[in-house]
Amino acid sequence: MGLSSEEASRFAGLLKGQGDELIRRWTDSVTASLRGRLSHAELERQITELQRGFGAAFEAGATDLEGDASAELRGLLSDFSATRARQGFSANETAVSVFALKDAAFSLLEANDGTTLRDYLAFSGFVDQAALHTVTSYVRVREELIADQAEQLLELSTPVVKLWDGVVAVPLVGTLDSARAQVVMERLLQTLVDTGSPYAIIDITGVPAVDTQVAQHVLKTVVAARLMGAECIISGIRPQIAQTIVALGIEFGDIATKSSLADALKHVIKLNSARLKGR
Repeated sequence: MGLSSEEASRFAGLLKGQGDELIRRWTDSVTASLRGRLSHAELERQITELQRGFGAAFEAGATDLEGDASAELRGLLSDFSATRARQGFSANETAVSVFALKDAAFSLLEANDGTTLRDYLAFSGFVDQAALHTVTSYVRVREELIADQAEQLLELSTPVVKLWDGVVAVPLVGTLDSARAQVVMERLLQTLVDTGSPYAIIDITGVPAVDTQVAQHVLKTVVAARLMGAECIISGIRPQIAQTIVALGIEFGDIATKSSLADALKHVIKLNSARLKGR
């Protein structure tokens, strides 16, 4: 049920005429639900902005949250949700902060006639729409934050480091899936271009298990590096991994493999020295 123009006008008067008292009661109601995780001053600032947004919408003749008259209010609610999401509050705590407006408004009404009750019911429905809007906005922002954090973790978990002049290494830790393998390949190739290194070590010491899929990802990275003119050495071939590779029938062909990163580095330094002497 939406608001009528008359109802919107009456609530605009309430929000304007008793704004300070409404903000106080609204803030007090929300304070309890947040359990002291937000300062009173910051909470009051947020509530004041929302109160002004609701008031402006009603003064503009808003009868529901989707109309043009509510555009500014929707923006405020979205910003409010984004702020709460970044501050670590839950979607429930965010929505409750908006729902609390209903109790604060009801406490200021003289509910002694049918008109007042009908007004409040219509107003309550409008606030419900606003709370649902905050939940939708909150979920969208949280999904964006999670996606950004996942991307940052992916980048941090796939470093490419320069070990020696002409030698770079990719120490892999954890499971190597398709998305991560693509990042590894891109970062390795870019580093080969930036440093002009002819050798790269792919260290899988930190990879808990090697299956056919992981082996295929590693081999694709080696092939891509060779197309850039660099040779790859795979290190970290522990006994358990060696047995698994043999059991799976995985062939590394002419790719050099070493049991440790240190052995791989020694091998590459010899190759690099021989290459430099042969110039």
